[in-house]
Amino acid sequence: MKKFIFLSLFTAAFSGAYAQSSQIDNVAAVKQACFNYIDAFYRADTTLAYKSVHPTLQKRGFSFDAKADSYSKQLEMPFPALVRLAKVWNKDGNRANGQSPRDVEIFEIADKTAAAKVRAVWGIDYLHLMKENGTWYIVNVLWQSPPKYAQARP
Repeated sequence: MKKFIFLSLFTAAFSGAYAQSSQIDNVAAVKQACFNYIDAFYRADTTLAYKSVHPTLQKRGFSFDAKADSYSKQLEMPFPALVRLAKVWNKDGNRANGQSPRDVEIFEIADKTAAAKVRAVWGIDYLHLMKENGTWYIVNVLWQSPPKYAQARP
């Protein structure tokens, strides 16, 4: 009986430690996917996009035009367009540098899905990620230029 209790406690402790370790790994992997997304543009390095953005990507957003004092209509960008843009967006290093915002906030991670927010020089992106074959990929992006007016955070 003592062996059974010991074995049960050992198994429960090991399972809990494994689950905690797995969740820590997921947090690190989701953050890395988000940083790869930002850095694909900042470094003009499309290999980072291929590592962390799924080929079925759906990206939609709104760009603010200061001269017109209004936002654009919804803009859409599939994966091939993202790769083309990342290749040239900061090629000369005049749009982003080491001081540019590069923030990642994870909202939630489940077994196969995750949600996060990134802040970069171009604005705010809300990301949906999925885990496929052990790798986290960004599949949806909703973005906008930096907010016209600073709003208090909830």
